[in-house]
Amino acid sequence: MVAIVAALACAQCGRGGGASTPTSPSNPLPPGQTAPPVPTSGPEIFVGAGDIGWCNSPAPEQTARLLDGIGGKIFAAGDLAYPSGSADDFRKCYDPAWGRHIFRTYPVPGNHEYQAPGATPFYDYFAANGTVPYGLGYYSYQVGDWHVVALNSNWDAVPVVSGSAQAQWLRADLTMHPSKCTLAYWHHALFTSGPDGEQTAMRDIWRILYDANADVIVNAHDHLYERFAPQDPDGRSDSARGIREFLAGTGGAVLYQPVKRSVNSEAIISQYGVLKFTLQAGSYQWEFIPVSGPGDAGTGSCH
Repeated sequence: MVAIVAALACAQCGRGGGASTPTSPSNPLPPGQTAPPVPTSGPEIFVGAGDIGWCNSPAPEQTARLLDGIGGKIFAAGDLAYPSGSADDFRKCYDPAWGRHIFRTYPVPGNHEYQAPGATPFYDYFAANGTVPYGLGYYSYQVGDWHVVALNSNWDAVPVVSGSAQAQWLRADLTMHPSKCTLAYWHHALFTSGPDGEQTAMRDIWRILYDANADVIVNAHDHLYERFAPQDPDGRSDSARGIREFLAGTGGAVLYQPVKRSVNSEAIISQYGVLKFTLQAGSYQWEFIPVSGPGDAGTGSCH
């Protein structure tokens, strides 16, 4: 059983199993909601993508079939049901493919989810698996020895600046879970070579994670795969404390081509696929598994 640190609780959070304790800015992490990490004897698999549910395209089913043969927990990095994140979009465009993995999926909302007021259909859909807290959409959990943080990058709805409730929660969560290895994911990428461009609003969140010695960040938004060398929040190469960022907007939406080559970008692939991590105590392996063509793989160590 994975313990979830809920960012927001409400009466609807309990649908699908597991009640949450209400929180407030003065009590961001109610006691008793999480258990301390339990050391594991082997690696854990963590796999997923963003930008997924595109109706009348074979791509979401193709990437879902990749997941069929991969165990472990699944991250879904936003923009899951095109075009507008409606209940009908989730029913027709996401559920027939990735929906069969709902009970091992840990999602975050993207901007298309917020085309529906309050991203309500997103929260309603994932209420069945009991992983994502209803309303704010940020939370954390353990994957083996790794602490994993899921964040909401839709800053117009849920602010992300340094003094925001989400930023304060993140600092408290990282303090409460001082794991050797930390991975965070959300939708909008600070660094990217894609046409959507760098989302500088996420720099404060990056800085909080950098100050806490986090190791890996995963985003989507641009519909391509990209891997960066470890860097600091200002884009300076940092082999000692830098965070390695990945983009995996490759779950099924129409693919993009890069418009530039960002500083510290090490690999770009415009192909559908999923990003698989093998998480171990003190290290990780990554593998971008495309539907067709060459992929990308490598290893890294935790700070």
